[in-house]
Amino acid sequence: MSALMEAARLSGRPVVTLGGDAVAQVKDTVFDGPAGRVTGFTLSGRGLLAGPLRQSLPWTAVHALGPHAVMIRGREVLAEPAAVVARKEAARGRVLGARVLTDTGAEVGVVLDVVVESGISGRVAGFLVSARDAVVPGSRRRRRKVYLPRGETLAVSGRALVIPAAATRFTADDLAEFADQVAAYRLRDEKEVLP
Repeated sequence: MSALMEAARLSGRPVVTLGGDAVAQVKDTVFDGPAGRVTGFTLSGRGLLAGPLRQSLPWTAVHALGPHAVMIRGREVLAEPAAVVARKEAARGRVLGARVLTDTGAEVGVVLDVVVESGISGRVAGFLVSARDAVVPGSRRRRRKVYLPRGETLAVSGRALVIPAAATRFTADDLAEFADQVAAYRLRDEKEVLP
């Protein structure tokens, strides 16, 4: 599996051509909730006083998402903002602040961030969640932040995110541990599919 990163940390990351030119920086990550994939990025100019660009970056034009930059072939792959933001999938994919429920009806918590895989897939691996103590034991006064894998039977409405109940057994406190938990969860899913 590729390295994992929080979508919020992609904001401000430079967009660089394969020729080495920094042409923009990521403003926001746009994601298709039901498909569990990044659909693209809204962009801003480079520099302290630069504002939003009148261009966006569709995921199909991304050469690679790395730990320090989003790589593209050239400036010509940038598109009109509507190519990313106006898509019907993007409107349904609002997950930050959404309640997380299991497919058995248990409330898990609230989505704080989306965790994506680096590389070329744009796949969403899971979520950073402010978890209820029913999922993660601890202080009853404050919720604990945990990483939770994205199930393949995901449903997103904009107000709620529905995950398989089994996903709650694969939580982690940090991204390094979460990568192992995602791999274990996916392996478990594969075993259930095989006869």
